[in-house]
Amino acid sequence: MSVCTLRINNRDVAVQAGTTLLQAARQAEAHIPTLCFLEGLSAVAACRLCLVEVSGVDGQSEPRLLAACVTKASEGMRVHTDTPRLLEIRRTVIELLFTEGNHVCAICVANGHCELQNLAVEVGMDHSRLPYRFPERGMDLSHAQFGLDHNRCILCTRCVRVCDEVEGAHVWDVGWRGEHCQIISGLNDPWGAVEACTHCGKCVDVCPTGALFHKADTSEEKQGHPERLQALVHARTHQEWTP
Repeated sequence: MSVCTLRINNRDVAVQAGTTLLQAARQAEAHIPTLCFLEGLSAVAACRLCLVEVSGVDGQSEPRLLAACVTKASEGMRVHTDTPRLLEIRRTVIELLFTEGNHVCAICVANGHCELQNLAVEVGMDHSRLPYRFPERGMDLSHAQFGLDHNRCILCTRCVRVCDEVEGAHVWDVGWRGEHCQIISGLNDPWGAVEACTHCGKCVDVCPTGALFHKADTSEEKQGHPERLQALVHARTHQEWTP
């Protein structure tokens, strides 16, 4: 087994070759916030919250910003996870996520159980320094059990990946571009009309906000089931479970 040694926040860490910086940081008990990442699903580096400063790569002495969830550790790397520059970037990313959508926490089904809300508290965002855009976004309530509120979606694509990689249904995808980009079901069909949907609810379980929810939930009632989902993802990864 090949091993490489790197330094994370002035602490030497030895990890197996192929380990990502996020995994190495967790091994070193160095906190790196994430939104789009979920253990067991493919990493896409969509949210950019896991950016870290890295030097010692290919002879570079100046720190570079790299996404920890997709960057593999290599020998001699020097990684910093909590510099003032990174803290400012993370706060700005959270502000952008809030201002480009319509997140009204007080009436959200995920209020108090929302990963975006928790990270806003973590980065110290008590107000936005950026203007709110108030985009016109709709809802899809065509499914018998679940609903989709595009106003609360942050395009983390967890739902897309869990439906494809765990459930094997591939109901979800990403459509359009730029400010019009949004999660779509089928070929931009109403969710309830997509025959591929197995009604399993995994997409609802992994959604970090209140964008995907059970119709029976009201304000503050949505609570995910991470233990059940992690068990399914682990079983799928180790080929112990078939959808």
